[in-house]
Amino acid sequence: RKNTKRVPSFRKLLRTSQIKLDNKLKNKQFKQKSAAKKYRKEQKKLREAVRDAISRKPFPLEESKKKVAGKWEEKEEEDALPLDMMDEDDLKLMEDLAQKASFLTRDLSSNEPVHIKKRKHESVIEKYEKVPRRLQTEPEKELIHLLPIKDKSGIIPQAVEKPVLNVEQDEEEDTEEMEEAEDFNEEPLPVLSPEEMAAQRRQKLQERKVHIAALASAILSEPDSNIKKLKELRAMLMEQDPNVAVIVRKLVMVSLMEIFKDIAPSYKIRPLTEAEKATKVKKETQKLREFEEGLVSQYKFYLENLEQTIKDWKQRKLKKSNVISLKAYKGLAEVAVKCLCELLVALPHFNFHNNIIVLIVPLMNDPSKMISELCFEAVKKLFKQDKLGYASLGVVKVISGLVRGRNYDVRPEVLKVFLHLRIKEVELQKDSEDIAPKKKFMTYKEKRKHLSRMQRKWKKAEEKLERELLEAEASESKEKKLKLHTETLNIVFVTYFRILKKAQKSPLLPAVLEGLAKFAHLINVEFFDDLLIVLHSLIASGDLSYRESLHCILSAFHILSGQGDVLNIDPMKFYTHLYKTLFSLHAGGTNEDIGIVLQCLDVMFAKRRKQVSQQRALAFLKRLSILALHVLPNSSVGILATNRIFMQTFPKMDLLLDNESQGSGVYLPELEEPEHCNAQNTALWELHLLQRHYHPTVQKFAAHLIAGAPTEGSGALSLDLSQRSAAELFEAYCMKGMTFNPPVASVTPRRKDAFSQMDSFIDEELNKQLQQHISETVVHKPLDFAKHLKASSLA
Repeated sequence: RKNTKRVPSFRKLLRTSQIKLDNKLKNKQFKQKSAAKKYRKEQKKLREAVRDAISRKPFPLEESKKKVAGKWEEKEEEDALPLDMMDEDDLKLMEDLAQKASFLTRDLSSNEPVHIKKRKHESVIEKYEKVPRRLQTEPEKELIHLLPIKDKSGIIPQAVEKPVLNVEQDEEEDTEEMEEAEDFNEEPLPVLSPEEMAAQRRQKLQERKVHIAALASAILSEPDSNIKKLKELRAMLMEQDPNVAVIVRKLVMVSLMEIFKDIAPSYKIRPLTEAEKATKVKKETQKLREFEEGLVSQYKFYLENLEQTIKDWKQRKLKKSNVISLKAYKGLAEVAVKCLCELLVALPHFNFHNNIIVLIVPLMNDPSKMISELCFEAVKKLFKQDKLGYASLGVVKVISGLVRGRNYDVRPEVLKVFLHLRIKEVELQKDSEDIAPKKKFMTYKEKRKHLSRMQRKWKKAEEKLERELLEAEASESKEKKLKLHTETLNIVFVTYFRILKKAQKSPLLPAVLEGLAKFAHLINVEFFDDLLIVLHSLIASGDLSYRESLHCILSAFHILSGQGDVLNIDPMKFYTHLYKTLFSLHAGGTNEDIGIVLQCLDVMFAKRRKQVSQQRALAFLKRLSILALHVLPNSSVGILATNRIFMQTFPKMDLLLDNESQGSGVYLPELEEPEHCNAQNTALWELHLLQRHYHPTVQKFAAHLIAGAPTEGSGALSLDLSQRSAAELFEAYCMKGMTFNPPVASVTPRRKDAFSQMDSFIDEELNKQLQQHISETVVHKPLDFAKHLKASSLA
């Protein structure tokens, strides 16, 4: 008969064997569990038996329980026979019954049968009797329970006594070691001189420097294989030698900072998921993963060390070791802040950047001037180099929270940092063009000339795909940037508006007004009316300084020059206030604020020329010419450049160059209304004084304006002066360095004839005496004033 049974495949055999193995494993585990359960039950029964045996001792007849009332006890005593009257056989029988009869010893109140407890606990008591008894004098020994052994009779528990250490011997050894240490400490240390101590310190410091340099060079040469040396280098931050601890810790901080700047990748390292950890990868990939993991962990520990150093200094907190004094902690904290600032600027893309921001921003409000300036400069650099806006958004959020949390009690410089934000329409367009450059594609004629039919077909599909990719990339980058910048500006304006609403008398107001002046063109149109009303009320209150009022005016005109053109608002009150404020400026401390005035004049007149009347322009031209006499040369150059724009922009400005008056009335220079001061009836006689100014550039501008500010001819300015704005000229001729700009030409002194002392004396004898006197050594004798006083008194 043919065997029709199919031979199982190898895969099926594998599957079957696996099932069998699983079943065997399950059976084994079940048996182990049941054996352990059985062992636990037996142990429990044994403990109960011990407890019952202790509580149920057999009582003799004389000590049996008596639960009958008092009368029954008296009757029993009367009825009982004395022992002397009983026979020996009866007495022996009674004693045997007392040992065997359970009804004499059992509790009569219980309803159980007589022998139920005996049957129930018979085996337990037998087991208990087998347990060896211990004497009370024997000390209890601790047992270590081992795995049980199973044989035919059942499970046999195993245990081993815990070895007891000889305490006395240990104590003797400890005392001997202490005595040896005391003997060692009693030896006198060698006394070093100051020179020897300094030499020893230099030697230690040199050794530490060499060790730091060796570790750093090894890490930088092969960061993948030497990443563990970062831990060794970071351990030196806890240097315990008090002679070199401060310098070594500073060197290690700076070295680690430079190492992380060099070896950190240009992307953010994310933690691996469980699925990624479980998958098998190549050796190179595994090595890279280990490097990244080690780098992130060591970078995190390094930042925590820097943070702890700053906290210890802020809290004036000393460590238990007392290796470093409180004064030295300030130097350590400054180095830690410098390292954090460098990492903030150098690694904005790397891990823990937001943590660094949270550390640095509150230090901008630190009482220490050096630390606050370090943080200011770092944040400014970060704003200037941040093209996309992620880092700027993080910093602005933390600053806004800091200002609100401190109840607006922060330094004005904290808000002035907002002025360095890269949020401008021109820069946005420029950056988006840089990110998405235009791709040049081949024309149809070029394709026909250089490519075959099949190549043209492939080229067409390729170009279509490239166009789609470029459009998607450009639109995505633009959208990201605009979204980030919008969110950043919203937080900035919310901070500004809170201060305008709740803290108008705060020292932060000038910074707020300056910020509004810069970003006013980006404010939503819905806020324009309310904002202009607030700005005018601030000016009208009289509580502002001239500088704050100038910022208010600049903010208002920035609003009106941008999207505010559609609003029907008359800014005459702002013109009047600027006209009043001009005479508060002079060559002293207010000279630097001329730059704000020049910006205001540019926005108010050059960009709104159609809305400005001739009377207003004439009044400002005359007052600016008067102001040019009272300020420093750079301010005079900027003001005269603005006057040049006035004369070229507005018609009939040359009226002020004529001596004859036009119209009726007299010029009123003290009147605060520019429309009604009759400026057309005066002349610019100040230009003749400015022609004699000591600064050559002021002289050139004055002569140019007297000639009528021509664009061509002999009276025209050079290209260097005519093509620059008033604000640029003001900055270019600044005298902050206490030097003349342009420098004063050096005058070459006239050459004088050489003069010989001997040639002046013709007499030979006189020459000899002179030569002798020169060659003699002069001996200074001490003056005795007392001797001269005595001589004068006797005389």
